[in-house]
Amino acid sequence: MKVLVHIDDAEQWRDALAERLPEAEVITSSAPAAQRREADYLAVWKPPEGLLREPAALKGIVNLGAGVDALLNNPGLPEGVPIVKLRDAGMAELIGDYVRYGILHFQRDFDRYRRQQHAREWREHALVEKSNWPVGVLGLGAIGAKVAAMVAADGFPVHGWSRSPKSLAGITCHHGDAGLDDLLERVKSLVLLLPDTPATRQIIDARALARLPEGASLINPGRGTLIDEAALLTALGPGDDPASVGRLRGAILDAFPEEPLPEASPLWAHPRVWITPHMAGPTPLGEALDQVAAALRAFEAGEAQETVDPDAGY
Repeated sequence: MKVLVHIDDAEQWRDALAERLPEAEVITSSAPAAQRREADYLAVWKPPEGLLREPAALKGIVNLGAGVDALLNNPGLPEGVPIVKLRDAGMAELIGDYVRYGILHFQRDFDRYRRQQHAREWREHALVEKSNWPVGVLGLGAIGAKVAAMVAADGFPVHGWSRSPKSLAGITCHHGDAGLDDLLERVKSLVLLLPDTPATRQIIDARALARLPEGASLINPGRGTLIDEAALLTALGPGDDPASVGRLRGAILDAFPEEPLPEASPLWAHPRVWITPHMAGPTPLGEALDQVAAALRAFEAGEAQETVDPDAGY
């Protein structure tokens, strides 16, 4: 089989994948067009439209990440070609660390102490115990379920939400529209780990934000399209007065509808927003390549495996 790899550091991925798949010829998207057209499989992350159109007889695609929105929205994506995506591959633990930091940032008042430092104000805040700090996790797939379990193991009550019913040990699970409303009304920190689909775009809008308790916080290591940014800014309150707090206490944001985040975005300067450059869950190369090799062998052997549902978006 011939596998075409497209991702940053593609040569590193090519060489490491070739070691795991000695039976395969592995090339990158910088190979000559004649070689690219002969590819049986693509292992790609955010490929250009033209690359998806080149292979003459494509058998399968491996998406080199958990989010498939960029691939599914690519106009060059051929119809009917099965897609497999990375499922966790070590990303969940890294995202879990990001989320745990974000929760502690607010639960232990680091946001308030930072503002006090700028004002040279020495004042201790009363501790809110973890048992009184419920956390909501929207999205209970492979990554969301692992993150929810990590947060629960730290001693926080965790409420999880998914479209359909789920049962997870140690997690209070909610589902459907009514379940989402119920969760939002309970939590002090809300974590977003949903995929980007038509059903989830701007799921955190003005109505959802109004259901959160006064002083709640938002942590988004998921997809940028989940949030209505105008509604978020309104909920945060004015950004020109650090002492003025809106309904929402603060937000830690790692993903945005447009990346890099445009310089003109008011989120950059807002005193209660913390921005990171989509770094919460980098893909560990070793575990990811093991999944890629297994998926390609399963494709080649005609074995059943879990594939992406383009209509559902994940």
